[in-house]
Parts: sequence; structure tokens; C-alpha cells
Amino acid sequence: MFNRIALFLATNLAVMLLAGLVMSLLGVNSSQMGGLLVMAAIFGFGGSIISLLLSKTMAKRATGAQVIAQPRNEGEQWLLATVQRQAQAAGIGMPEVAVYDAPEINAFATGANRNNALVAVSTGLLRAMNRDEAEAVLGHEVSHVANGDMVTMALLQGVLNTFVIVLARVVGGIIDNYISGNRDSRGPGIAYYLIVMALELVLGLFATMIAMWFSRRREFRADAGGAALAGRDKMIAALERLSANPRPSTLPTQVEAFGIAGGIGQGLKKLFLSHPPMQERIAALRNQDALAG
Repeated sequence: MFNRIALFLATNLAVMLLAGLVMSLLGVNSSQMGGLLVMAAIFGFGGSIISLLLSKTMAKRATGAQVIAQPRNEGEQWLLATVQRQAQAAGIGMPEVAVYDAPEINAFATGANRNNALVAVSTGLLRAMNRDEAEAVLGHEVSHVANGDMVTMALLQGVLNTFVIVLARVVGGIIDNYISGNRDSRGPGIAYYLIVMALELVLGLFATMIAMWFSRRREFRADAGGAALAGRDKMIAALERLSANPRPSTLPTQVEAFGIAGGIGQGLKKLFLSHPPMQERIAALRNQDALAG
């Protein structure tokens, strides 16, 4: 985890240094630029890091997930035993295991680090899936934890937020100065604020597309991890079950990206989906099986 944090902090520093160099070449006031870079980093990373640290608490409250402290039946005993075995195999601490009430087949994992995570499954999943399929879904979620996907997504979002804040304000200032004939002594005009708002909206859309592209990549990795922990045939069967029951996710926005199933979309909407189409995920696993054979 520390290597991942160091990498993304270094990336963010590189973004800020590059922005500083470009603005210096464009003649932007260096003292103003320094303050902007610091402000952008604080706001860019602040929300992402706070959300990460509170992710378990927020997920429990948002979904009404009930953590299994003492198993009340054989089904809960099986859930705890399966997650414990997979966590040991993946080399992570035992996550909290919870069940939340929802009609669709779904599950999610969240948490601030590999040894302080939460894995939750829906009641719809427990009703619709057999044990082999459910085991594969749990393996998928445990793999998310083992891969550090929650931390990586938070840090990536922090870098993207910083970039959006810096670029929108710098470009807004340049355009405003051009329109007004250099307004430095009088401060920014109304055009500056309108331009910044518009640029933050547009750049935010591009930032979301980048984040969702990465999210789709990590779903393939988690599928492969679930196949390694539970078996490839079980993972394929679980995805086929999900494909045959394409109900919209009822997960709140803050945890939807970490569910086993995501939204459905065509055309440009696919660029904003956190999960690849089920058929692509199934094909990727079958292709791995063919390559291994």
C-alpha cells in the first residue's frame, strides 16, 4: 500500500510541477501559481482521502449492511468461513463480513486498507446463487481488497481532482486576461468565474471517464483473482448468473464502483460505467483458460 501511495503522490507532484512550468512559460504569476497548486492538492486529495477513511462506516449506513459478529445460522457460518479462508490465501487480514437487504444479485468490498476492510453480500445474491457461485463472488471481492483497489481509486481521484482544479483556473485566468486586456491589478472578472465553472464541468467529465476506465480494468483483475481463489469455472458461472439476471444496482453511488455488478449502457454511456459488460468479463476468463491450456 505504501508503494502505491508514494507512486500516486509522486504523480500528483509531477502534475503540479508540469503545471507550474507551463504557467511560467505563459507568464502566469509564480506566487499565485504556488498558492493555486497547494490549494488544488489540498482540495483534490482531501475529499478522496476522507471518503476512503470513512468508507466502511459510510457503506454500512448507506446500505443498512449488518455485520456478522456471531453467525446465527449455517449460511452465515459458511460466509465467515469462506471469507476467512480466502483472506488467508490472499495474504490479507480478515475483513468484516456483512449482509445487506437488496433484491439484485450483488456484493461489494470497501475499506481504508487491506487489513481493515468490509465484504458485504446482498440478500438477493444469497437467494439466487448456489454456494459455488457465491464463493466466486466472495473471491472477487476479497481480490479487490488484496489488490488495494479502494486506495488506488481514492488516490487516482485525488490526482484527477487536482488536475481539474489547476487547469480550470489557469485557463480561466488566461482567457479572462485576454478578454479584459490583462486584469491583474483589478482581480478576476465575472468571465473568469463563468469560464472556471464551465471548464470544471467539462474537465470533470473527462476525469470521470479516466477513473471509470481504470475501474473497468480492475474488475478484470478482480475476476482473475476470484478465479484463483475459488476456481475459474465457479467464477465464470457466477458471471453468467449475473448476466442472466441484469437488474439495476441499488448500491449507493459511493460504493457502486466496488460491487460485483455495475450499470448497463451503450454508446457514450459505456465510457462512464465502472464495470465492463459481463460478456467481456466472461470472455476474458475463458481466454485465460485457453491460454493456460
